[in-house]
Amino acid sequence: MPRISSAASPVGPVRLGPAARAALRPATTAVDAGFWHTRREVNARVSLPQGPELLESAGNLHNLRVAAGAVEGGFQGAYPFVDTDVYKWLEAASWQLAQQPDGELESAVDRIIALVAAAQQPDGYLNTWFQVREGGTRYQDLRWGHELYCAGHLIQAAVAHRRATGRPELLDVAVKFADHLGLVFGPPGSGRPIDGIDGHPEIETALVELYRETGDRRHLDLAGYFVDRHGHGLLGGEAYCQDRVPVREATDVEGHAVRQLYLLAAVADLATETDDAELRSAAARLWGAMTAAKTHLTGGLGAHHDKEDFGDPYELPNERAYCETCAAIASVQWSWRMALLTGEARYSDLIERTLYNGFLAGVSLDGERWLYVNPLQVRDGHTDPGGDQSARRTRWFRCACCPPNVMRLLASLEHYLASGDEQGLQLHQFTTGRHSHGGMSVRTETDYPWHGTAALTVEDTPDRPWTLSLRIPQWCREFRVQVGELSYDETDAPVEDGWLRLERAWAPGDSVVLELALEPRLTAADPRVDAVRGCAAIERGPLVYCLEQVDVPGGGLDDIVLDPTRPLAVKHRPDLLGGVTTVVAAGYRRNLAEDGSWWPYRAAGPEAAPAGDLVELTAIPYHAWANRQDGSMRVWLPTS
Repeated sequence: MPRISSAASPVGPVRLGPAARAALRPATTAVDAGFWHTRREVNARVSLPQGPELLESAGNLHNLRVAAGAVEGGFQGAYPFVDTDVYKWLEAASWQLAQQPDGELESAVDRIIALVAAAQQPDGYLNTWFQVREGGTRYQDLRWGHELYCAGHLIQAAVAHRRATGRPELLDVAVKFADHLGLVFGPPGSGRPIDGIDGHPEIETALVELYRETGDRRHLDLAGYFVDRHGHGLLGGEAYCQDRVPVREATDVEGHAVRQLYLLAAVADLATETDDAELRSAAARLWGAMTAAKTHLTGGLGAHHDKEDFGDPYELPNERAYCETCAAIASVQWSWRMALLTGEARYSDLIERTLYNGFLAGVSLDGERWLYVNPLQVRDGHTDPGGDQSARRTRWFRCACCPPNVMRLLASLEHYLASGDEQGLQLHQFTTGRHSHGGMSVRTETDYPWHGTAALTVEDTPDRPWTLSLRIPQWCREFRVQVGELSYDETDAPVEDGWLRLERAWAPGDSVVLELALEPRLTAADPRVDAVRGCAAIERGPLVYCLEQVDVPGGGLDDIVLDPTRPLAVKHRPDLLGGVTTVVAAGYRRNLAEDGSWWPYRAAGPEAAPAGDLVELTAIPYHAWANRQDGSMRVWLPTS
């Protein structure tokens, strides 16, 4: 086997190759208290241990046993990609084992890896849908079959297991499958039998990471082939499958949101490893198009339930917002790769917004229930159809892609928080813990996002000047920083392109205190977003807030009008939702039909003050909604 990456490198999903052309490299971070530590503890204590039982009850593990010849029976499950639920859980469990030993979890991982290895065919192929249900046919339905998508998640799980434990069992399975794919897929004239792509990108970014882990250039070249064959009509030219236009020529994100984002993560990976300027330019161009006109306030992505796609520019509905949890995860993965590639703070700005809002809403506070889609409004009297697209939290799904995806991001979250380069250490997100790179280490203490103070202490330092860089969030308008005896604020601090850069010859024990103003604020959307024209949303720091029916006097929310002229107040509620900081606003309950009219339309003109009594509105963080009783919810509130 080719070389294995140095064990001294940070353990995480992205490990850049030695010749990678990136501005930054992941640092080593350990989060040991605070907001994200709590969420990750729930993931480790509740969500992850339930994985094997849920995979058993859903039939995923049964399918592997049948494919391995260990039992008889038919395929269980509705979709050809249910193997990926197993692989994502294995990846999540592996990242968890990298942080702390857990004998029971390790035994479950070993047992399932053995099952996966037994199901693999002698030439490396592995997909239980086709082995069990379709009589062994292969690569006959690349648009819907998801064979390469499943292979990609297997590879990512294998890389995680190898990096976390140093053991080769699952990596051997993945390399064997990847070698098989290299013999089957290739461009015309290559002598390989199939010139094709998968309808769901994922294999591309996985192959890049396999190259980074093994040093085998064939995996990188195969990833490049797959990326560049998208958009050439191999799957009928549909945007849904990322096959309408080659990514190098694309000017906008389109089609199925998760598929687009997984593909673009691979584009960033390839640009990093090959120094391909055209791919780098395409990735930056498409990220800019996405954030400018196709991203919800929560960081959520995907406007349409139909085909789970982006929709048109500024088409950002509320109650019909799709905002799949997997799309938020894919956004974080892509933006992190862009942050490393370019060193630009804006990518980590979006990561922060997505993590605290669009992503975290996908899992309940107790770690046992999930949201597949994340709307920004649930109307009064909403009748929920149930199923995967429910606006009510669900124990598991027929298409269970989101729960193990959440598990793997939470288990590997430390990887996405800090970076380093030859000049110093960069803190992208504010968490309590230790960040290290190249002989530099800094300890951070913070109660973010409830409070805006982050106290940093230098613990280790090389014998030379270096730069400690702190991201000043895009939403922040006022801050102060104390560095030893020096004090700065937003008017004179050395901030450049979103980074507060502090360069000096540091000594152990040196301190930095950053204070970000977390005053609550009202936010309005671009007027081209028709769905929320005349509305405002409440934000505080990185958190988007919402109203829930249970907190509003009189119940329903559809008749509530926010009064933007009255001040917002902050109240910390240790008794509510495990302890949250709420924002208290003022509004009116209007009654537009009090004249007795049966017709819900009226003459246009200046509006009078809303009829009804002034009511106090308690807004909670959006990520905490749907954790109490079912009812209406909304982020955007009318102001007239």
